[in-house]
Amino acid sequence: MGTTRPGPETCRNSAPARRTTARTPPGPGTPIDLTGYRVEATDGRIGSIDEASEDADARYLVVDTGPWIFGKKVLLPAGTVAQVDHLERVVHVDRTREQVKESPAFDADHFAHPEYRERVGSYYTESYRQQ
Repeated sequence: MGTTRPGPETCRNSAPARRTTARTPPGPGTPIDLTGYRVEATDGRIGSIDEASEDADARYLVVDTGPWIFGKKVLLPAGTVAQVDHLERVVHVDRTREQVKESPAFDADHFAHPEYRERVGSYYTESYRQQ
């Protein structure tokens, strides 16, 4: 005689499988790829997170500003992130468009140099003090 495995209707202690959709936010601790997320300053759109983000480590975002500043890519320290909306795929930063526009451009060739990262960090520290 064969044995019958209990189905979901006979397992009273098992929880139903949770379905996830593209609109479901990730759970805590889930690694997130922010590439393609829109980036918003306090006063409007800046651009989107670029695939070159892999050139930077997790403490920075590389943002492609597109035609807004002639295709300039900027490096935003993670400390500038005010909120991430995973459902809308938007990263909100606590700087104005002008502050981002005046920031040092992202330079993949110099990113590994501590002096470059320090210069970028100093810019954002000063821009924070000016708010």
